[in-house]
Amino acid sequence: MKKIEVIQNILEANETIARRNQQLLDKHNVFAINIMSSPGAGKTSLIQQTLTRLKDKLNVAVIEGDVASTVDAEKVQSDAKAVVQINTRTMPENCSLIAAMIEPALKDIHLDDIDMLLIENVGNLICPSEFTLGEHKRVVISSLPEGDDKPIKYPLIFIDADAVIINKMDLLPYVDFDIAAFRNSVAGLHPGAEIFELSCKTDEGIERWCSWILAQVKSNATKQ
Repeated sequence: MKKIEVIQNILEANETIARRNQQLLDKHNVFAINIMSSPGAGKTSLIQQTLTRLKDKLNVAVIEGDVASTVDAEKVQSDAKAVVQINTRTMPENCSLIAAMIEPALKDIHLDDIDMLLIENVGNLICPSEFTLGEHKRVVISSLPEGDDKPIKYPLIFIDADAVIINKMDLLPYVDFDIAAFRNSVAGLHPGAEIFELSCKTDEGIERWCSWILAQVKSNATKQ
């Protein structure tokens, strides 16, 4: 019972900070997306493609979460308006970003100059589902080499996802991945989730993805 109480307290404290983060973002009219996936699914590649397509339309900041290194931050810094690296290796919560890590990162970004914030979470399909960060939308990426059973094995992260990306579609002829089965699994967990079939290598589906983002940013601005 005590262990359950401790976990509940941690999650409640995280929610309090996450709400504070979102209030700050809303104050500056910044739309935030939390991008989650297992390692190697293509989070950084998607962010690079998104920045390339939208940098003339939106001022985009990126928060890069990783256990170690600044490799991903270095990849996106040329096209992002601002980049903040968070390394979690010395923290007990190193399997995921938490709201308390995002709070000081936001202070390093001049939010008045930003339209959208992309948060690349730590590669993991379990921990990130538990911790909201203050984001407006949650996106989960699943790549073809991972198999089509990820929504069945890791349901919670898909239940909370506003959008699900099937990445690396260029590999479809070479892997055993049932697109229909994957879509049905996602629909069963979250019927309203948008599903995108993308390839960051061939650009397949990127235009539709970016159009969705622009619509979300516009809708969020209207609400402010």
